[in-house]
Amino acid sequence: METSLRTDPGFWFMTALGLVLLFLGPLFWDLFQIMQITQYVVLSVYVLSLAYIWGFGGILSFGQAAFFGLGAYTFSVAAINMGETTFPFVLAFAIPAIFGAALGYFMFYGKLSDVYMGVVTMVVTLIFWKLINHTAGPEYAIGDARLGGFNGIPSVPVLNVPGDAQAWLDPGQMFQVFMAILTLLYVLLRILIASDFGRISMGIRENETRAALLGYDVRRHKVIMFALGAGIAGMAGGMWATYQTFIDPNVFSLEMSAKALIWTMAGGVGTLAGPIFAVVLLQYLSLKLGEMHILNNNFILGGIMIVLVLLVPKGGLPTLRDGIAALRVRGSVRRSGTPGKVAPDV
Repeated sequence: METSLRTDPGFWFMTALGLVLLFLGPLFWDLFQIMQITQYVVLSVYVLSLAYIWGFGGILSFGQAAFFGLGAYTFSVAAINMGETTFPFVLAFAIPAIFGAALGYFMFYGKLSDVYMGVVTMVVTLIFWKLINHTAGPEYAIGDARLGGFNGIPSVPVLNVPGDAQAWLDPGQMFQVFMAILTLLYVLLRILIASDFGRISMGIRENETRAALLGYDVRRHKVIMFALGAGIAGMAGGMWATYQTFIDPNVFSLEMSAKALIWTMAGGVGTLAGPIFAVVLLQYLSLKLGEMHILNNNFILGGIMIVLVLLVPKGGLPTLRDGIAALRVRGSVRRSGTPGKVAPDV
């Protein structure tokens, strides 16, 4: 159950943490650390797209990478043709959102079950991946941007100051822009979740039939949520393209979709903060395992995921929250014989 944002310490903690990292992070980190943490920030935006629609709308998408890749290619093609990045960044949100709305319309108004919806989203991702892989010839170009097939698109423009194409942002400034986007996105999603729209969405998640009988348009709510999640994933794709200054068909891979599922499950379905922490911890662990060259890091991460699902089915943050709440209740009972308050969701 959602609590008021004013009385939610988790909301204020995450907002304050985002602002502290935004303003103080570049002062203490070297260039490598800034680049590495910027990657975590971009992937955190990406995972929020799934954490929102799955955790607060009950919409499980196995193909979130389709929107991530669509946003990445939209940004790359538009930025190369326009020579600056402001409007392409808007398009990286808008085009996947429109595509997500169209796809969601046919899925939800077609009354597909959750299983078939998962299959459809996964197939859409595979279609994009296959399609882009076969665009290697010179005839596959949009304006000045050659799609490049499996070789990808090199020299994607770096994010610039709005209105000044020559004023490129350095890595520290790019981190601050992306961190501001992540913090603002978290705040906006928490406000949306706490609104009437969010409460209706969670009601639909809990029981679609009951929500429909109460007069709510279940299909319209789901289409809106799905389109919003698609737009957020597309925006993360645009951030990923300009961060790497390169993009290839791997952004449409099933691995990218699977990672979003793993991060959300590991952090806790039904929270926004949990998946963000999961991105940072698991990506850092993946980096360290890759440096050791002992075993394939994906193999080890898969094992860790199985352990998490079996031992911590609620996810890391909800389990930690419940543990702290249990300790508080136990301590309160010992001191006064009355139960304490339960910590809210974040």
